[in-house]
Amino acid sequence: MARQVIEPFAPKIWKLAHGKELKLGRKSRIMGVLNVTPDSFSDGGDFINTDTAMERAKDMLAQGADIIDVGGESTRPGAEPVDGDTERKRVLPIIERLTAESGFIVSIDTYRAETARQAVEAGAHIVNDVWGCQREPDIAKVAADTSAGLAIMHTGRERDVLPDVIEDQIAFLKQSLDIAAAANVKSEQIVLDPGFGFAKDADMNLELLNRLEELQSLNHHLLIGTSRKRFLGAITGREAQDRGVATAATSVVARMKGAAIFRVHDIEENKDALAVADALIASSFGWTDNE
Repeated sequence: MARQVIEPFAPKIWKLAHGKELKLGRKSRIMGVLNVTPDSFSDGGDFINTDTAMERAKDMLAQGADIIDVGGESTRPGAEPVDGDTERKRVLPIIERLTAESGFIVSIDTYRAETARQAVEAGAHIVNDVWGCQREPDIAKVAADTSAGLAIMHTGRERDVLPDVIEDQIAFLKQSLDIAAAANVKSEQIVLDPGFGFAKDADMNLELLNRLEELQSLNHHLLIGTSRKRFLGAITGREAQDRGVATAATSVVARMKGAAIFRVHDIEENKDALAVADALIASSFGWTDNE
């Protein structure tokens, strides 16, 4: 018997660490990007100071972010890698302050199991792994042991990819899901990220966006990260900091195709655009309450 595919707007509780949870499905959710790095592609060096990072996080929460995603190592192409100690020195102080002072949901953007473990101990609720548990598979055990939410991202870096963009997504993400299952991560802890921009050229990104609904066969809600990406610059001719409107356009397309969470730098533009998409979806289903 064929496995039943979940309806992408079906309500789901995303289970997170420290007893937190987040409703997904009927209302789009926004993950605000907080890079505490000197070299990220669009905001490198802006928030490396803890006090400045706190102010930025508070601004994003006031603008409507549901999650703050804290990263301590740039993932832009060609970025210099940092060691785990450096990464942790950058992220742990801000995670501790954020969770102590705000009470909001915080994510750690890392592929390192030890950074993930210490970040959750410091108060983080979600582990967001851009290598899909395939760089350091023990990161899945961290999620299992702590009950943290786990965002599993696709990447095409450092490997051979299949010619068809969706076939490659499914093959890679199934391997990641197998790693998570072997570590006893529960299904309700997991969301999937197709990894826009990670070893994907402009044409591949557009095809992925156009066929995004095909990933619903994996039976997990989707997290989308198109924010300020290079392919939007290729389309609009704008520099990274000026791609908020273009990002919002992709967020709406992705939402109409079933995506649930949107990792963005520009909160207000995306929140307003997604409110329109949510209203259209609610109207089409006849919902009176999109929570």
